[in-house]
Amino acid sequence: MPDLLSTPAFTEEATALAEVPSDTPTSIATDPAATPEPAPRPVSQRERIPTIDVVRGAALMGILLMNIASFSGPWEMYINPLSVGNHRTYNLVAWTLRWVLFEGKMRAAFSMLFGAGVILLTERAERRGAKNVADIFLRRNMWLILFGVLHFYFIWMGDILFWYGLTALLFLYPCRKVRFRNLFIAGLLVLALGVSADIYIAMDGVRAHKEAQAALALQSAGKKLTQAQQDAIKKMKDGDDRRKKLHDDDLKAMRGSYLDQLKWRAQWGPRFQATSYYKFGFPDVLGMMLIGMALYRMGFLTGALSYKTYGWTIAIGFLISIPINGFESWGFIRDNFQPDNPWWVLYQLGRLTGAIANVALVVLIAKAGLFQWLTRRIAAVGQTALSNYLFTSISCSLLFNGFGFGLYGKLEYYQLYAVVACVWACNLILSPIWLRYFQFGPMEWVWRSLTYWKRQPMRRSALEEQEALAA
Repeated sequence: MPDLLSTPAFTEEATALAEVPSDTPTSIATDPAATPEPAPRPVSQRERIPTIDVVRGAALMGILLMNIASFSGPWEMYINPLSVGNHRTYNLVAWTLRWVLFEGKMRAAFSMLFGAGVILLTERAERRGAKNVADIFLRRNMWLILFGVLHFYFIWMGDILFWYGLTALLFLYPCRKVRFRNLFIAGLLVLALGVSADIYIAMDGVRAHKEAQAALALQSAGKKLTQAQQDAIKKMKDGDDRRKKLHDDDLKAMRGSYLDQLKWRAQWGPRFQATSYYKFGFPDVLGMMLIGMALYRMGFLTGALSYKTYGWTIAIGFLISIPINGFESWGFIRDNFQPDNPWWVLYQLGRLTGAIANVALVVLIAKAGLFQWLTRRIAAVGQTALSNYLFTSISCSLLFNGFGFGLYGKLEYYQLYAVVACVWACNLILSPIWLRYFQFGPMEWVWRSLTYWKRQPMRRSALEEQEALAA
């Protein structure tokens, strides 16, 4: 088996040049009418960039470290590890490690790779001479939106495909040729827009909470309250009642039948997939996608930069993110994970720097050819990312929901990571086996066939199967 990065960092450029015979005279003109337009087609195995597959696989698997809390229990369990279970120390340690090292960072890395994929898709199609690149891009993301809607309502409410498809459809196509500096600046500005909204919402919540607490103190001291102070207490209590009702309704639905869960998702679907997108998803997803496009343009994601560059990126990124997210997690724990707190204002800065450091670390490992027994398998997960994403959702739904094994809200926070390890093992074992015989993951095949509106060849050739088995 050759080194993971034996394919050049700029594989697609090398492939494109190889398609043109070196002795073809450049002065010969061909009749456009006599030359059929090249049929658009998906990327072949030989055109793949191994480093990007490794990063995508690592990001996809890493996302489960966060999502497992949403699969396994009520909505507040994602933030508050003490909402279920009694082992306070174990749960806090597990949550703190996750928050400091991975929270939001793996999803950010996955968003960056999605942005990079826009450039890969369009540049390859344009290089082949396809005239309908915009149509391909449009169909690809419209189908992704549909997958996201179906995934949300019929499998799991934590879907991200809808946000990805919608963001790409609305914003990314015109950005595909923008210089990397401008892409990076634009991404930072979009993230700053989201941070501004976070600050406003957080500070407004903190102010209201302080007013209510001050009014409660006066009430306990026997003081007469003004109407504004009474309203502040009522607002806080109404919020607590709504959260308790949401908690109880969530447990009832997710521990119930599949029909109960369909009704629950139908009730919350419009708010999660629409309102939440404009409040939080749009700046979060778009900002990271633009930064990902910039990182691809500068060769960061393909392993084209020097070892020194990646080393400094890792060091600086972690030196910024770990203290910030550590301080943030301390604040959450100190305030007993109350819903209204100021700690969210630090979220994006620690997340962005940590995400870039994590990506740099994975790229560096792949570039150096380290742990190839593992990186080859992670690359296979990355090649079948959509299939593995849906496999994870279905597996966890069957494990935790009422129509399956019914473990929803019953496992301690720290115990969830044994489930994560099992799902990872399935990802790492099944993905390489599948790719020995097939060119795409099952859902990748469906997506590509629908995108190009033509059934794509699924099986590898006999020679490719032999090469895959030999690897």
